[in-house]
Amino acid sequence: MSYDKTDLIRYRLEKSERTFQEAKSLSDSGFWNGAANRLYYSCFYEVIALLAKDNVNALTHNGVRVEFFKRYVKTEILSRDFSNFYSNIMGKRQESDYDDFLEFSKNDIKPLFPKTIVFINGIKELLKD
Repeated sequence: MSYDKTDLIRYRLEKSERTFQEAKSLSDSGFWNGAANRLYYSCFYEVIALLAKDNVNALTHNGVRVEFFKRYVKTEILSRDFSNFYSNIMGKRQESDYDDFLEFSKNDIKPLFPKTIVFINGIKELLKD
């Protein structure tokens, strides 16, 4: 099935917003590992929307991270802070999903919410072009 690129980007941005709302709901209930997961995916959907704009389709999460760095950070379209944050939130997601006995706390995850908003808004600015 083929999709119009504009529809695909719009869908991914909407999915990012819904996923961010899931993160908020999980954090309100004290489910910090789940919130970390959803914050990452909110950013992930933004990045794959941006990659779709440039007709790039990475096949893995690491491939998405590499393409994001190569196309937008290394070229100084976005600051290195974006890459650092994305790598950090990706690591938190992996830890929350795969590390036994790891339980994030409010202090670990709550500060990531405003940083996620900055990240998402930065990606949306690029998508306006």
